Amino acid sequence: MEDEQQQRPLDGLEDEDGVTAEAASYVRSDPPQESDGPPKVDSEVEVLHEKVTKQIIREGHGQKPSKYSTCFVHYMAWAEGTQHKFEDTWHEQQPVELVLGKEKKEMQGLALGISSMKSGEHALLHVGWELGYGKEGCFSFPNVPPMADIIYEVELIGFDETKEGKARSDMTVEERIGAADRRKMDGNALFKDEKLEEAMQQYEMAIAYMGDDFMFQLFGKYRDMALAVKNPCHLNMAACLIKLKRFEEAIGHCSMVLTEDENNTKALFRRGKARAELGQTDAAHEDFLKARKHAPDDKAIGRELRALAEQDKALYQKQKEIYKGIFGPRPEQKPEPEPSSQLIILWRCLLTLLCRIFRLRRQKAE
Repeated sequence: MEDEQQQRPLDGLEDEDGVTAEAASYVRSDPPQESDGPPKVDSEVEVLHEKVTKQIIREGHGQKPSKYSTCFVHYMAWAEGTQHKFEDTWHEQQPVELVLGKEKKEMQGLALGISSMKSGEHALLHVGWELGYGKEGCFSFPNVPPMADIIYEVELIGFDETKEGKARSDMTVEERIGAADRRKMDGNALFKDEKLEEAMQQYEMAIAYMGDDFMFQLFGKYRDMALAVKNPCHLNMAACLIKLKRFEEAIGHCSMVLTEDENNTKALFRRGKARAELGQTDAAHEDFLKARKHAPDDKAIGRELRALAEQDKALYQKQKEIYKGIFGPRPEQKPEPEPSSQLIILWRCLLTLLCRIFRLRRQKAE
C-alpha cells in the first residue's frame, strides 16, 4: 500500500484520500483582518433575545445546531464600552469547542447566538452584560470590565450532533480519532462534489479533534493512528489553499506535516509550490530537491524545477537589460590611423607652418 502511494503523481495535487484540489470551485473567506475595533456591518439586525442581537456577515449552509451539539467556533470579543479586544481565537489558530446547553455562565449569550447560526456562517453578536461576564466582570483572563456589554465576531466552523453532549475531553482516544476520521471522510466527499467551503470546514474540525494537547499525550500505535488522520487533513487544506492563492496559510499546513514527517513528499512538493508563488525561489528550490530525492521519477517535481530554472534565467536577462540601461552602451573607439596616414598629416602640418613663415617675412619686407 505504501509503495502504491509513493507512485502516485504529485502534479494533480492528490493526497492519500484521493482529494484533488484542481476540482475546487468554492472560495472560503479569509480570517478577519486586524483592526482597531469590531467590523462595521450593514445587514439587518435580528433580535435573538432581549439581550442578544445578531447581524450576518456571511451566510452559512445546512442545518442549525441543536441542544447538546458540540460546536467548533472561532471568535473575537470586545468590551463594547471601551472597544478593548479581550479574546481572539483566530490569532491562537485554535478553534474553541462549545457544547450548547453546557456552556459556562459567561458564555450564555455567545452560545445563544451560535445556536442560531449555520455551519460556515460568520456573524456579529451584541450581548448584554447579564448574559456575559456579569455585574462584576473578570479581572484575570480574560480581562473584562464590570457590567460590560460584549461584541462578538463569530464563525461557526461546524458542529457534531451528539445527543449526550460529549466534549472532546470526555472522549476516549479511539473515540476522538474516530470522530476526526469521520470528519475527514465527510470533507473528502464534499470535496468530490466541488463544495470546497464545506470540505475545508470538515478538515478544520478534524484537526481540532487532534489538537496539540491531545497529540502530546499519545505515543506508539495511538500516535500513528492519529497522525494517519491529521496529516492528510493538513495536506488537503494545503492543496485547497494553494488553489485559493492563500499561499502563506498553505505553507503553514505543510510545515505542520513536516514537523512530524520531514520526508513527506507531498508536503515538500506543496510547500515548494506555495513558496514559488510567493517568489521565495531559493526555499522552493530546496523543497523540490528534497521531494525529488524521495520521488526521483515524479514528472511534476521535474516540471517545477524546470520552471524555477526558466524563471531564474528570465530574471537574469531582465537584470542584465536594466544594468545595461543604467550604465549605457560602451563608447565606440575610433580606429588608430595607419603609419602612412600619419606621415601625410605631418607633411601637411609642416607645409602649413612654412607658408605662415613665408607670409610673415614678406609682410616684414614690405
